[in-house]
Amino acid sequence: MTTRLRVYAIDGIVPVVHPSAHVHPSAVLIGDVIVGPDCYVGPCASLRGDFGRLILERGANLQDTCVMHGFPGTDTVVEEDGHIGHGAVLHGCRIRRNALVGMNAVIMDNAVIGESSIVAASAFVKAGMEIPPRMLVAGMPAKVIRELSDEEIRWKGEGTATYQDLTRRCLATLVETDPLSEVEPDRKRIHMPDVVPLVALRKKEE
Repeated sequence: MTTRLRVYAIDGIVPVVHPSAHVHPSAVLIGDVIVGPDCYVGPCASLRGDFGRLILERGANLQDTCVMHGFPGTDTVVEEDGHIGHGAVLHGCRIRRNALVGMNAVIMDNAVIGESSIVAASAFVKAGMEIPPRMLVAGMPAKVIRELSDEEIRWKGEGTATYQDLTRRCLATLVETDPLSEVEPDRKRIHMPDVVPLVALRKKEE
């Protein structure tokens, strides 16, 4: 069964979704939205390009309930391999290549998150703030905490690769269906032994 995407034109401008990208059917794309190759857009994400342009570059992911929006004449951009955690809000900002924005963080207008930087969960990045590359940023308002280690950046890259794999899994196997009425015997689990939380990696290193 194929489920139609929730895609809307406005002022004659139609969203663009590359064939190798996965956009969940519950996500909403409006107007000047460009979703590039190998991107993942999660359930209930809102990309509202009715004022400014919204761009996801190759391999970026925008997870469940994220919001992208911007003022007229602006571009809100997640560059290649950018990683946007559940519930984050991006408004008129730029997320540089390989950067990560944590869950429920807010990135305001004209802010720039540097290449391979990480914004902690629930951080608030003020308008116009520029974060250098390879930095950990946290707080409300957000401040640069320290430089990231090579191990942390490697972990981030592995997490993004997992979402790129999820894009391929969704394109190959995600289907709308009806629920079962009860749990079947020997119910199988999703098998992903290589996906490890950062906190678990730190414990291994101690």
